[in-house]
Amino acid sequence: MIDYVTERLPQILFAAWQHFSLVVQCLALATLIAVAIAALSYRSRSLTAAANAVSAVGLTIPSFALIGLLIAPFGFGVLPAVIVVTFFAALPILRNAVVGLAGIDRSLVEASRGIGMSRARTLLRVELPLAWPVILSGIRVSAQMVMGIAAVAAYSLGPGLGGFIFSGLSRLGGANALPSVVVGVVGVVVLALVLDLLLVGLGRLTTSRGIRA
Repeated sequence: MIDYVTERLPQILFAAWQHFSLVVQCLALATLIAVAIAALSYRSRSLTAAANAVSAVGLTIPSFALIGLLIAPFGFGVLPAVIVVTFFAALPILRNAVVGLAGIDRSLVEASRGIGMSRARTLLRVELPLAWPVILSGIRVSAQMVMGIAAVAAYSLGPGLGGFIFSGLSRLGGANALPSVVVGVVGVVVLALVLDLLLVGLGRLTTSRGIRA
């Protein structure tokens, strides 16, 4: 195992960076999409119910099956991986964003409107900052989930550590098959822990002290 890692260390580090970059970029894109949808729907009960239903039903779709379906129209490569990871990343964030925005005390919103803030400014300056801790918890859940889904995306020849996992499984019983799988799995776990620590730090930097208290 040590020899396998030593001989392929540059390749492993490059794949780990690709994996981490894919997850972070898709997570950022998913956050923008989910928060935008939540901001448009949280004031309406029917739209809120629809958003929650989409997030619940979407999580039941097997990621492997969705990747297989996307290969036909988009082919192999990065694009199917980005679509799948972004789709699954948006679902927990969407639910938390709706819950966070809907749970804000309406008197605070009315007070901000009373001092002359527009609806858009109230959303950006009052509602989103108050809902941010709830949204961030959704982002953390999403990050852990899609870190594994990004490995599955290697089936479509997407970037990341999933290539080591699928390569090892395809020749299970052969030379270096088990070390290849172990490197991929352990690497994904380590990246998930690193990303979660970074998100915890982001939460401390972006959440006001009053809200944390």
